[in-house]
Amino acid sequence: MKTATADFNNIVERVYDLPLEYKEELKNLLEHNISDVRRQEIADNYKTAQKEQKTGKLKFSSSVSELKKML
Repeated sequence: MKTATADFNNIVERVYDLPLEYKEELKNLLEHNISDVRRQEIADNYKTAQKEQKTGKLKFSSSVSELKKML
């Protein structure tokens, strides 16, 4: 059974062997995918914050010492 590292290394080696046009297309696909994933993370965090605010779990402060205590 292959490890994830071996699989990753195999993928990288195969990508290096691709023609430049395919590499550029792969780069664009990955950039868009990463942007989509980040947007979803932001949306999920926003929804979580909304729920926490409604239940009173979300707290705000402009005091640095108070913010440090919240961590």
